[in-house]
Amino acid sequence: MRTKILGILSLLTMPVALYLIFVYSPNIEDQGISGRNLYFHVPTAILGLLWVIPVFVGNMLFLITRNHRWDRLSYCNAEIAFLLTTLALLTGMIWAKPIWGKWWVWDPRLTLELVLWLTFAGYFMLRSYLPDREKKAKLSAIFGVLAMVNAPINYMAIRLMRTQHPQPIIAGEEGSGMDPEIATTLLVSFIAFSFLYLYLLDRRVAIAKVEEEVEYLETAVQAQ
Repeated sequence: MRTKILGILSLLTMPVALYLIFVYSPNIEDQGISGRNLYFHVPTAILGLLWVIPVFVGNMLFLITRNHRWDRLSYCNAEIAFLLTTLALLTGMIWAKPIWGKWWVWDPRLTLELVLWLTFAGYFMLRSYLPDREKKAKLSAIFGVLAMVNAPINYMAIRLMRTQHPQPIIAGEEGSGMDPEIATTLLVSFIAFSFLYLYLLDRRVAIAKVEEEVEYLETAVQAQ
């Protein structure tokens, strides 16, 4: 039931978001069509940082309870967080090329985002190479902690450091802010992407449960 509701909400909100992005919203000053990447990049980047929280919480709850249900949930959330971080980097690079003239600069915000991406890459490499389930889950928690440390520093980087990355337009310095059309489009985009990734997470958790049942049956057969 939950999966159907999330799927329906995604189907309803995504077309609205796309209409607002490409038809309703005006071009951002001095950025032309490239500025519309804002509506993909900002929600994805914010969600990527927020998605670190359930990864960390799942890791900690596993260490406390030793219940592998929490490790499974943490792993599924980590896949979504890794996808979001990857998309945040790619959409940022697509925006940077026409605006900055370069695909990449070693800006603090960009570098921290890359470190977060590498943290999740290491997380999945570790889980791929370790056969022991208990050890795999325990060591994964280290990467969950590293990601959690990165996230708030990453978010505050453009507020605390001089960076080439654009300054915050929400609760930023004097003169920051958005036109009502841009603010509405950004909000709807954030909601639409949230529903989409929650739907993907729900489906991934269901698949993970099936994978565990298959693994259990294979182990039982081999033991006979």
